[in-house]
Amino acid sequence: MKDVITIEYCPQCGWLLRAAYMAQELLTTFLGEIKAVTLLPSDTAGRYTISINDHIIFDRKTEGRFPEIKELKQLVRDIVSPGKELGHSDKK
Repeated sequence: MKDVITIEYCPQCGWLLRAAYMAQELLTTFLGEIKAVTLLPSDTAGRYTISINDHIIFDRKTEGRFPEIKELKQLVRDIVSPGKELGHSDKK
């Protein structure tokens, strides 16, 4: 079974474009390795969470920031495809 990534974002905060960009990056990087990336408008103000199969891997409120795309790809890779090389996005 392939994994489903969900990006829950606050539409009132104007974070749709950020969520769409991250979704595009993940879909491109993990082509054929994930089933979908879902964008979910949140009813909770200020929410921005990223989860894989309903398991939260990044929460803006907990971290106090948004993830860098390189960091997000590493988090997703570690769950979805641990042996995958990420090229310049890989940890040094």
